[in-house]
Amino acid sequence: MKTEYDLTKMKSRPNPYAKRLKKQVTLRIRPDVIDYFKDMAEENGIPYQSLINLYLGVRS
Repeated sequence: MKTEYDLTKMKSRPNPYAKRLKKQVTLRIRPDVIDYFKDMAEENGIPYQSLINLYLGVRS
């Protein structure tokens, strides 16, 4: 195994599983709930959508 690889010659290609990772949906959420997640997300330095996704994943 080489200690270093030259990745400049490597051809990039799209992830074939990317469509399965997440699905876009539309939700109607109260503004106070959105504000709650936005505040928490700002404190933790992550997007609020990611925080909601994490919360829903833990609860499922």
